[in-house]
Amino acid sequence: MFNPSQQEVRQFFCETWRKQQAGAILTPLENIAASWISEHPEYHELLSTPDAQEQVYLPEQGQTNPFLHLSMHLAISEQVSINQPPGIRAAHERLAAKLGTSHAAHHMIMECLGETLWQAQRNQTPLDSAAYLACIKQRAS
Repeated sequence: MFNPSQQEVRQFFCETWRKQQAGAILTPLENIAASWISEHPEYHELLSTPDAQEQVYLPEQGQTNPFLHLSMHLAISEQVSINQPPGIRAAHERLAAKLGTSHAAHHMIMECLGETLWQAQRNQTPLDSAAYLACIKQRAS
């Protein structure tokens, strides 16, 4: 299983954006990442900044971590593409239809993913995929 460090994740997104801007050939994963970066113009300047990888993002100061946000988009894209947990693809489609865009659906799913991750960390338990999917389905209904 691939388990990149924080530095590797940040390098991946910055390098993907650099390659996208230069018109370089992207890997399939970079293509997906580049499409999500394109959906977030508020991150474009940051990803082009040499010290972007060193910045600290504190939620208590109202800061969103763009690398975490983009990573969650990638994770959800993968989950939907392989329908894992089973049912997430259909729930995503319902959410996208309800909200008007796949991007909006991703953000709603992201809230469920964040809650599921927080619960697992808080309780020191594995991720509860049933609760995760139930959260998504509830928002899609």
